[in-house]
Amino acid sequence: MKSLPKSALIAAIVVILALGGYLGWSALEQKPAAPNASFTLLDGKTVDLSAYRGKVVMVNFWATSCTTCVGEMPELVQTYDALHPKGFHLVAVAMSYDNPTFVRNFAQQRQLPFSVAYDASGQAAKAFQNVRLTPTSFLIDKSGRIVKEYVGPPNFAELHSLIDQLLAQPA
Repeated sequence: MKSLPKSALIAAIVVILALGGYLGWSALEQKPAAPNASFTLLDGKTVDLSAYRGKVVMVNFWATSCTTCVGEMPELVQTYDALHPKGFHLVAVAMSYDNPTFVRNFAQQRQLPFSVAYDASGQAAKAFQNVRLTPTSFLIDKSGRIVKEYVGPPNFAELHSLIDQLLAQPA
């Protein structure tokens, strides 16, 4: 039996290791499924997160008492306005400890263009890894997987780029 030249054997080992590393790495990168959560919008309607399947959506947990949350809202509005025509959706979920009147007034005064929910029972926050810090946002791809979690405001340039990439992927 004829043996392989040493260079071919080394090349084959490198290919096998690279492929194994890639397959192992992609398995590690498997994104978790978004929870089966429901949101009660300010107009009283309930929407299930599953209604956004096939779309890119960000779920943003916030509070009117959170200065960072209030500070990032104009950028969230700009993000939504720029990317919603391409298919991006955003649900801003006010925390259970927030005052519902404050939430309603905030959304009306600032004419928030995206869906705003009030998590009166705290069930939505619990479903999303028991969110306690605000702002906390979850970017979810078309297949319903959490692609990225942000605690604090995101880098909006990077966020826009990531959303564009996700919107370009098939459903």
